[in-house]
Amino acid sequence: MKRGYFYSRKLHSLLGVIPLGFFMITHMVSNFSAFEGGLDSFQDKVALINGLPLVLVLEIFGIWLPLLYHGVYGLYIAYTARNNVGNFNYGRNFAFLMQRITGVITFIFVTWHVYETRVQIALGNLRSEDLGTHMNSIFANPFMLAFYVVGAVAASYHFANGLWAFFVSWGITVGPRSQKVFSKICMGLFVIMSVLFVLAIVGMRQEEFEAASAFLASAKSVIG
Repeated sequence: MKRGYFYSRKLHSLLGVIPLGFFMITHMVSNFSAFEGGLDSFQDKVALINGLPLVLVLEIFGIWLPLLYHGVYGLYIAYTARNNVGNFNYGRNFAFLMQRITGVITFIFVTWHVYETRVQIALGNLRSEDLGTHMNSIFANPFMLAFYVVGAVAASYHFANGLWAFFVSWGITVGPRSQKVFSKICMGLFVIMSVLFVLAIVGMRQEEFEAASAFLASAKSVIG
């Protein structure tokens, strides 16, 4: 039983970095193109990803199944974890608590985001080439805008702090000094990722996204 729990935790930790960490970073870079290059640049990145060979197979086995395991098992860990931050209020205990909280927020956020994007595309309610305008219409709602900002920041922290935990649990950073240095690196990564994700959201609220979104809504109302 204990051995099964050990390997389950190891698999959970590994999937959080490979492949989910890689997916999150590539997703961040492609989304940031909305801020850096505008609507055309963002849609080019979407088309590039959708044009990859066996993209559905890659998504199923490289994203969705690992995400399902990591998310569901992560909720179990968060539910059964004994947080002692109230008794021992120091850095790593606080980070442990925040890891659980951001894990729950990230799970809810990612589930909703997948439903709003990939599921809608699969159902035929949304075209991948209209993804940028679709996100613009979502961000027009102040509540959803705040939800996405909080979700993106929570996901960034969860990944960055989880990367620190991964390096420790897998014996890569073993001494207190190396762990302390890598902790600072991971927190720097958290800040960078949060900024880039928020800038991507800002980019998708630009006028060209808004104009394209309004045009698409008008076209749908005429056709409908």
